[in-house]
Amino acid sequence: MESLLYSFLAGSSTAIGAIVLLFFGPPGKKTMASLLGFAGGIMLALSVFELMPEALELGSMAAVLGGFLLGCGMMFGVDRVLPHAHMSESENLEIENPENFPENKNASVLRTGYLIFFGIALHNVPEGLAIGAGLEASPELGLFIAIAIGLHNIPEGLAVAGPLRAGGMAGGKVVLFTLSAGLMTVVGTSIGLLLFNISPLLIAGSLAFAAGAMVYIVNDELIPQANGMHSHLANAGLIVGMLLGFVIF
Repeated sequence: MESLLYSFLAGSSTAIGAIVLLFFGPPGKKTMASLLGFAGGIMLALSVFELMPEALELGSMAAVLGGFLLGCGMMFGVDRVLPHAHMSESENLEIENPENFPENKNASVLRTGYLIFFGIALHNVPEGLAIGAGLEASPELGLFIAIAIGLHNIPEGLAVAGPLRAGGMAGGKVVLFTLSAGLMTVVGTSIGLLLFNISPLLIAGSLAFAAGAMVYIVNDELIPQANGMHSHLANAGLIVGMLLGFVIF
């Protein structure tokens, strides 16, 4: 139950992004740059200072390297196949891979919102796997991963809520849709609990998998987006996140 609670809290943070959008409008570039940079710093620190050393203690170097590469590879595959959205320098949403769903190519703003909702919902499953992997090692590690992913999910909530609201969807439904996309994290955690509780070697590989997935997310999404909005504040947020993560982890 503890693992599912952590993943629920991490996933539900997407709703924070929707609520912020509904009540205050899109955050400014400086705020977003700082938030994205900070989330990236926390996730990098968690991966480098905690997940990889813990994985090596539990298993072999081959399991750690294989798990890390598998985590990177899964996130690469998800990004290649699924439509995804991120905030651009102009504070508009840029959609990746919309051609993979040709029936939506010339769709309305609301349909675009549904497309982004679908992509981010499936994108959250590997993040849930990361939480489940951390909890197999220790409750504290699982909690730290959940916090890091929760910070990352707030901007994703903005990405889901923006086009849905612009397409005329009621505020309450926007929050519910955004929340349901985030709660796919719980599905990923449930899968992880079933698969990873087999042997210490598999747990080691799963911890490295979580590290690889998070490093890929940081380098592919958080850092480029943050630097595109305000490079100095992005770097400041990244440094603060890294140092805070070093102290905590």
